[in-house]
Amino acid sequence: MAVMKVLVVSDEVRHEIYRADLRELFPDVELVLSCGDLPFLYLEYIVTLLNVPLVYVFGNHDKVTYTEWGEELRVPRGGINAGGRVVEVKGLIIAGLEGSFRYHPHAERQYTEWEMRWQIARMEPRLLWNRLTKGRYLDILLAHAPPWGIHDAGDPAHRGFKVFLKFMERYRPRYLIHGHTHPAAADTETTRYKGTEVIHVHGYKVLDLEVGRPRERGGTPLPAGDRDPPPLRAR
Repeated sequence: MAVMKVLVVSDEVRHEIYRADLRELFPDVELVLSCGDLPFLYLEYIVTLLNVPLVYVFGNHDKVTYTEWGEELRVPRGGINAGGRVVEVKGLIIAGLEGSFRYHPHAERQYTEWEMRWQIARMEPRLLWNRLTKGRYLDILLAHAPPWGIHDAGDPAHRGFKVFLKFMERYRPRYLIHGHTHPAAADTETTRYKGTEVIHVHGYKVLDLEVGRPRERGGTPLPAGDRDPPPLRAR
């Protein structure tokens, strides 16, 4: 099984990253992941210097920005928006869920539990197809917000999603990578839930991620305790 070096950025612009010798600093990085709440030009700068793919989700504070020439930017150019989608990049299957828990009634990129559950339900056909054709649903759930009770905080703006726990139980991603909460709010940077490593990133982190997994027992029936639970549904 191959291991890929991945640069994950989230929430805070760091001077260690915003530098001209970035390629020399991270010569082995093959992919950039962004958990959101970062300037689009910052993300473009990173992937331009590293010359690798960018996969991102929006945070709850991401908004339209303008270049010094007055050009309107609604997304980081050259990146892949995984929000509400399932994408495959360099052998990694990545599902993305943007935004935070809703704490203002009409704010963009804030969601109730039901709204987030509905986004997951819309991804289910692709996840099931992956399981059928690749032997696994996905490798990474890339999110802005954390799961409920894991790296979240007590205030409404930084609480996690309960449906993320159900997602991990159902689809068994190898990793759930998120941002959103501040370092003081995360009791640990990495927590294991069932078979998933939940990784909190604030600023940046370089990760060695395993790429791909073999088909589960060559298609033979799974033991009763390891069979798929019922799918998540928006109710």
